[in-house]
Amino acid sequence: MTSSATPAETSALITGATAGIGAEMARQLAEQGHNVILVARDDARLQARAAELQDRYGIRAEVLAADLAEDGGVAAVVARLADPSRPVEILVNNAGFGLLQSFAENDIADEKRHLKLHVETAMELTHAALQGMLERRSGRIINVASVAAFLPRETYSAAKAWLVSFSRWANIAYAARGVKVTAVCPGFTRTEFHDRMGMDKTVPPRWMWLEAERVVREGLADNARGKAVSVPTKRYKVLLAAARILPSRLVAGPPRRAK
Repeated sequence: MTSSATPAETSALITGATAGIGAEMARQLAEQGHNVILVARDDARLQARAAELQDRYGIRAEVLAADLAEDGGVAAVVARLADPSRPVEILVNNAGFGLLQSFAENDIADEKRHLKLHVETAMELTHAALQGMLERRSGRIINVASVAAFLPRETYSAAKAWLVSFSRWANIAYAARGVKVTAVCPGFTRTEFHDRMGMDKTVPPRWMWLEAERVVREGLADNARGKAVSVPTKRYKVLLAAARILPSRLVAGPPRRAK
């Protein structure tokens, strides 16, 4: 029988929860009444974010400092997800980073770390979360991908394409068993993401930039409805529809430029 747990009885674990889309995911889920488990590398920022959410929304906020590009960090989060005494009803795989240079110019160690975080870590955490969710016949998994998944844009696109394909399959495989899986695919979003990779944010036109609040609001709503893929805003839905019929060289876009 499907669980009828109310938000006050459920917990959501969010990776990359100290900034950007991850922080907004945590905020909106807390606003809905879910307790939250915040995962990121910076313990001080995690503690500050947890205190803010607890004070503002009256929920419980737990912190777990972990580097999800490292095996030890992944193992710590897997252990938390696998704890039957503290079930996690919602998993948000959001942690990630971008690489500014082209594939041939990047250090292969950075490329491997990038691939691990976006693909292997998301897969491991999803596998861990699914065990309890399937037993309870209730759960939600949100994989933060990107519209880049549908475009030829370096290894970031390849990693996000894997995440979209995996989410589509998992949603089909587990929906009948009470688990909804959604790949949320935003376009350019105003967060720390592009600043951290050192990208010149004046290259994309202003109309292409989205706010994290809207991306998350539409993504959570699509997940609640059981959609396998969520592309926030009509403008990006139209862009992707056009991208499907245009030559790859036209939709790849200009190369990223440093600040």
